[in-house]
Amino acid sequence: MGTEGGNAPGGTRALRAAGLLVAVVVLGVLCLLSIWLGSKEIPVTDVWHILWRDDGSADAVVIHSVRIPRTLLAVAVGAAMGLAGALMQALTRNPLAEPGLLGVNAGASFAIVFAIAVLGVTSLYSYIWFAFAGALAASVLVYLLGNRGRTEASPVRLALAGVAVTALLTSFTSALVLTDPVALNRYRFWSAGSLAGPVSGSLVRVLPFLAVGVVLALASAPALNSMALGDDTAKSLGRRLGLVRAQGVVAVTLLTGGAVAVAGPIMFLGLVIPHVARFVTGPDHRWLLPYSMVLAPCLLLVADIVGRVVTRPAETQVGIVVALLGAPFFIALVRRRRRLAEL
Repeated sequence: MGTEGGNAPGGTRALRAAGLLVAVVVLGVLCLLSIWLGSKEIPVTDVWHILWRDDGSADAVVIHSVRIPRTLLAVAVGAAMGLAGALMQALTRNPLAEPGLLGVNAGASFAIVFAIAVLGVTSLYSYIWFAFAGALAASVLVYLLGNRGRTEASPVRLALAGVAVTALLTSFTSALVLTDPVALNRYRFWSAGSLAGPVSGSLVRVLPFLAVGVVLALASAPALNSMALGDDTAKSLGRRLGLVRAQGVVAVTLLTGGAVAVAGPIMFLGLVIPHVARFVTGPDHRWLLPYSMVLAPCLLLVADIVGRVVTRPAETQVGIVVALLGAPFFIALVRRRRRLAEL
């Protein structure tokens, strides 16, 4: 392996490329299943016909106005959260880091609730700006708290700062929604993490921000490989660490703020997926980031399909299903790291 973790043998690169292609195919299949399956049963032959030709029927309205936008939203939100989680773990050198655990989701959530309860904001486009501001403020606050003292921020200190900021912002959010019935009514469904609701047009509004975040994140992959070798080594390789971290913070803010604004704070997605991807890619972020960006929407689509089918004709919010899948993995990861530390 080269100095930046990216000089893998040709056979390894071919296997990784093949694995990524398989993941993309699986994502495509899950997209088709998401369009087919739902609270309303539609024969697969009808779905396939309506998919290519809108005949104006009630089933066509469901597919073209609800399921297709919802599926595309799941792909965009999943890719954003998976990429943000992988990027945050790299920047903090903390395998337990993800936007939800380091206060970024809580910051975006509090900002949106503040906009609803105090400022009377109702439009989704306005939510997005408040979500970005809240995510950025929370990430900066966590980093400043983690860097207090004589030593540089460690993964443990950043995690503790994130827990403290999350608890504080969650308390503020609860206080606001409990004193404002209108904010509570809007917040309680959104806070569970959901892809349902008025998704038409929401993806178009957040897509430019998510696209910039994706470009910034993927462009930082070589520098992240250098930083994984240590700050001194990265500096000797010509990396400007302050610029790399600033680029990463902007990327995480754009990705998380946009995703939380339209789907709510979906926990564990950014934590679980980078570890799954790492089993295939190893530490090379030039592969880890694209894998995370493809695998995360796969998990989100599976959770959304399960939530729609299991409790048919009602549905369970996707955030709840993802938490049910991600929480056991999180517990197993913590126990595994404890055993390794004891060896």
